[in-house]
Amino acid sequence: MELPKFLLGDNTDHPEDIFIIHTEFPRFIVNLANDEVEWLEEFDKSDEKQLEEEAVSLMQGANDFYDREIARYDE
Repeated sequence: MELPKFLLGDNTDHPEDIFIIHTEFPRFIVNLANDEVEWLEEFDKSDEKQLEEEAVSLMQGANDFYDREIARYDE
């Protein structure tokens, strides 16, 4: 089974939060309610440079995924 690139996460202990899970490298969970990111990877110096370059695009992808999912719920 191939996981989707993004997953929507929900937790009743955090009813105001909106979690998006990125399943590909670099794996992370972002809370769209406050833009906090929890990285699920260990990074070395070379990864950190690549991550800095990709971070904006990854966060935009997470936001776009959420907007698309919510639009589909509304249909």
